[in-house]
Amino acid sequence: MSISSALNAGVAGLQVNATRLATISDNIANSATIGYKRSDVDFSSLVINQRSSVYSAGGVRAQAYKEISSEGALIGTGNSTDISVNGRGLIPVTDQFGITETATQRRLMLIPTGSFAADQNGFLRTKSGLQLLGWPADSTGTVNEVSRDSTSGLSPVNINVSQFTASPTTEINLGVNLPANESLAGASGDTYPLPVEYYDNLGKAQSLTFQFTPNVTTVGPRNTWTVQAFDGASATPTVAVASFEVAFNDTASNGGSIASVTPGAGATYDPATGKVTFNVEKGPMDIFLGKPNDNSGLTQLAADFSPSNVKKDGGPIGDLKNVEIDDQGFLEAIYDSGFRRVLYQIPVADVPNVNGLKAESNQAFSISQESGGVYFWDSGTGPVGAIESFALMQSNTDVATELTNLIETQRAYSSNAKIVQTVDEMLQETTNLKR
Repeated sequence: MSISSALNAGVAGLQVNATRLATISDNIANSATIGYKRSDVDFSSLVINQRSSVYSAGGVRAQAYKEISSEGALIGTGNSTDISVNGRGLIPVTDQFGITETATQRRLMLIPTGSFAADQNGFLRTKSGLQLLGWPADSTGTVNEVSRDSTSGLSPVNINVSQFTASPTTEINLGVNLPANESLAGASGDTYPLPVEYYDNLGKAQSLTFQFTPNVTTVGPRNTWTVQAFDGASATPTVAVASFEVAFNDTASNGGSIASVTPGAGATYDPATGKVTFNVEKGPMDIFLGKPNDNSGLTQLAADFSPSNVKKDGGPIGDLKNVEIDDQGFLEAIYDSGFRRVLYQIPVADVPNVNGLKAESNQAFSISQESGGVYFWDSGTGPVGAIESFALMQSNTDVATELTNLIETQRAYSSNAKIVQTVDEMLQETTNLKR
């Protein structure tokens, strides 16, 4: 009987509008919740096979979903570990149990934004207990090759493991001009010392002294210097740890540049990189002298001895002062010595169907069959946006729109209730025919 189908359709209308009312209520309640993604309802009609003389109402059904692909506005904060994805993509996190679980046991969740802070054990987590995940860097700050379609390489971010750090010096750049007049036959042959401070593998300051001595024994210009290196950390600091001979060009096109480098005992020279390598007390050291026919590094010009561009890497012992995350997703530890070191790289996760993710508590989402598999991109590459630090993402709820939808839902609910009331009155009239 078609009147019964009308009643069923009215009841279905009441149910779906009640569902829409629930999503509107959720949206308004979370309009100020950081990272919240609004819920909505998709209505679809149900059609029953009809006969030519009788029409049966099929009704309506509703499918609730989250607008995860819709982005909220970013707001600036004063916390360096407040991060958001500016564009498509989500940040990988895990729950509180993920700290002690293996990568295969750990639960993966994704969030669009998060305010992270170190807990008592140094793990970066939100106030709701979500732990930030990242790819750990090695002792040199390099993130090695990782699996991008699984969580096997991800681990909870912990900054306490690098509370103190010492970065040994491994490379020194010698930007020095040697006076050309001192390499002529009959010149004084004075040695020019150049002490350079470096840091050993314990963060202790040491001294590496270079002595530049011109060759003045032959008649005519020689343009050749002997360089010796003395390590103050050695048990015999007066004995050279390496020596090499540097010859300079005096041609019109390349005058003053290195012509050749002949390494002595304990040293090797690579003309492709312009570096001499030898061992100091605590390990190998690379010294950039310069490439042949190149004006960087050592030069011999008619000017005074001038070490104008002597640089080194490494740093002394430093106490962790702060951490920052750059737009490439690298989490850097900043020490009071001024040294910076990469600890982790935070990837940006993406799935084929973002709106198909399963909603979890605390503005988090998990992988579902509808979303498809996850892939981890470097921040700002491929289809994903860049990670923004000092920023949180607001809710994508527009209160004005929700209130408008509330009015529409109220009217639709009242109309469906009227259908139920009308069917009731019609059935009552049918019952009265018997009287």
